[in-house]
Amino acid sequence: MIHIERHIDDARQRELGVAQWPVWSKEVSRFPWHYDETETCWLIAGRVRVTAADGKSVTLEAGDLARFPAGLDCTWEVLEPLSKHYRFG
Repeated sequence: MIHIERHIDDARQRELGVAQWPVWSKEVSRFPWHYDETETCWLIAGRVRVTAADGKSVTLEAGDLARFPAGLDCTWEVLEPLSKHYRFG
């Protein structure tokens, strides 16, 4: 299950240390993805729809924090150019 916190505030970002996480960016695109380990990410900009293998989908936008569990197979559909901080483990 994908866990989402919508539009986290500055205090929550500081608590997690988001500013120290690496940044990843991607143009509008669609691609399959498999998570070998848990990923937590915070969207800096853009919008993406993530659809799990079971057909359930979530849409994330700038300001959202998401946690993707290890073992998840999904498809990422980047709807608007995306930039995110991310952390594995």
